Amino acid sequence: MGNGSAGRPSVTVHYAQTLDGRIATRTGQSRWISGDASLRLAHRLRAEHEAVLVGVGTVIADNPRLTVRLVPGRSPLRVVADSTLRLPLGAHVLVDAAARTLVATTRRASEERLSAVRRRGAGVLVVEEDARGRVDLAALLGQLRALGIGSLLVEGGREVITSVFQAGLVDRLVVCIAPKIVGAGVEAVGDLGISHLGEALTFEEAAVSRVGEDIVFEGRPTRRPSASGREGEG
Repeated sequence: MGNGSAGRPSVTVHYAQTLDGRIATRTGQSRWISGDASLRLAHRLRAEHEAVLVGVGTVIADNPRLTVRLVPGRSPLRVVADSTLRLPLGAHVLVDAAARTLVATTRRASEERLSAVRRRGAGVLVVEEDARGRVDLAALLGQLRALGIGSLLVEGGREVITSVFQAGLVDRLVVCIAPKIVGAGVEAVGDLGISHLGEALTFEEAAVSRVGEDIVFEGRPTRRPSASGREGEG
């Protein structure tokens, strides 16, 4: 896959949600929203990308392996955004040697935790903080590109998904929609500061298909004016 821009990898966002837009129940349960066919699609997407990114909250909640197992292909570099290194040292991404892991953190992480993560064999990148004290994802993507990563799959959770949309870093969106309704729960995308429908993100090259019992939407965000009137990527 080609570069999203000269200074960052191309970015695909992928997640599974219910019909009412939830990626987890109100208690945080997310396994398994989508069906077996959609899970194979998720693994195929991993195989198509050089790296896969999740936030530490996803690791704590789901303990994913983030490897390719259900389809042929190579597992991507696993990248975990974790501003204070809350990552459990027994997490699959640290103890499963099937793929390499890179943890992106900030200067707020203690030297003790930095050393503990490195002892597990993971690489560590210290990245600038954003306005909320989290890993600045634009800066992280710049560092990943400098390391030779040309394509990145973002799998979640909500904060990471929301942040890459806010920063205009998304080149492709793939959403698996399961025929389920859970009501209150964790929404897929948080507040984007949009108050009028005319400001909504729209998509080109959009396609809808059936994968097992699920519906899959795929599209590329179109360029749209930002809230300040400047042109920005959606």
